[in-house]
Amino acid sequence: MASSPGKEKSVNPVLRISQLDALELNRALEQLVWSQFTSCFHGFKPGVLAHFEPEVKAFLWLILWRFTIYSKNATVGQAILNIQYKNNLSQTEKYQPLSKHQKLWYLILTVGGRWLEERCYDLFSNRQLQSFCRIKRYINFGAGLLKLCGLVNFLIFLQKGTFATLTERILGIRSVFCKPQSVRQVGFEYMNRELLWHGFAEFLIYLLPLINVQKLKLNISSWCLPIAGLSDGENALAAQGKECSLCGEWPTLPHSIGCPHVFCYYCIKSNYLFDMYFTCPKCGSEVHSLQPLKHKIEMTELHA
Repeated sequence: MASSPGKEKSVNPVLRISQLDALELNRALEQLVWSQFTSCFHGFKPGVLAHFEPEVKAFLWLILWRFTIYSKNATVGQAILNIQYKNNLSQTEKYQPLSKHQKLWYLILTVGGRWLEERCYDLFSNRQLQSFCRIKRYINFGAGLLKLCGLVNFLIFLQKGTFATLTERILGIRSVFCKPQSVRQVGFEYMNRELLWHGFAEFLIYLLPLINVQKLKLNISSWCLPIAGLSDGENALAAQGKECSLCGEWPTLPHSIGCPHVFCYYCIKSNYLFDMYFTCPKCGSEVHSLQPLKHKIEMTELHA
């Protein structure tokens, strides 16, 4: 019995970007399923799946096909984006689901084609006989021809917006929306604010690695310390070699850089390795040479 016109679904064309997004979602799902499946064999001997990998993948893709294309006329990526396949060979403009022959041929061309490519590569990769080499050349020629046809189909798809893959064009199946898409209300003020913020964030991400933060901190500290009011006694203490000009403690293995101030060896060495243009935070002198102090400091002065 023919369905009434009120129950027939109308066809809503799908944007090119939505079809490409559906393909990317399908690839991401396949990678996720395969990674989850292989993680179950981490405790087994390495390479346990290597000899049967094409067959295992084909079995997994067969299960996906059974619960997506065969039962819902849509892949997982299409179902997420409210898209499904339409039988484009039908004469009517109303929605017609895929026939069983189209679903089976879809399985053969996608799952079977990838299994055949992987299995043939394993069979003929290590064969040196002339007959095997000839078959391998024929297979490589066929694979290259299919990729060329896929490229031509993709260029046609970019122009006309239908049949994103070569399999869809061969089988006559087209992507359509399941339900009419409502017009989105876009707030341009929000979009402008987001674009400005993202542009500013990218500028900061590009600029921050170019800034020498350590040198900037030392310059700021050298400017701020005199303002904070260092006493003459503290400056004299640093000049007499009784205080590290970086950490402010008694200098361990005291060294100088050519100015009157003294530094711990580890303090000055780490800062100089981090910044080859390091300057003294007290007087701003550059590092000419790292020399140990010539004079000795009496340990009794430490307790004074």
